[in-house]
Amino acid sequence: MITFTFNGVELTAREGQSVAAALIAHNERITRLTRAAGKPRGIFCGIGVCFDCLIIIDGQPNQRSCITEVKAGMVVAVQDGA
Repeated sequence: MITFTFNGVELTAREGQSVAAALIAHNERITRLTRAAGKPRGIFCGIGVCFDCLIIIDGQPNQRSCITEVKAGMVVAVQDGA
């Protein structure tokens, strides 16, 4: 098991899991808020085709959480808009 931070809270994950899978394991479903209306979005396709699971990882916005492997010490946050 490894630890990472999501919105300032330390969470655990299994090594090799995607960020999306690790978040789902902790019942965290929202990865971003839409630009215009601020509506929540989360994992949709789970294979990197759509862009609903965009998230901020280690300060870099627009990362697809479903195809990014979670790493120890990673800092993840909900993305607000584009």
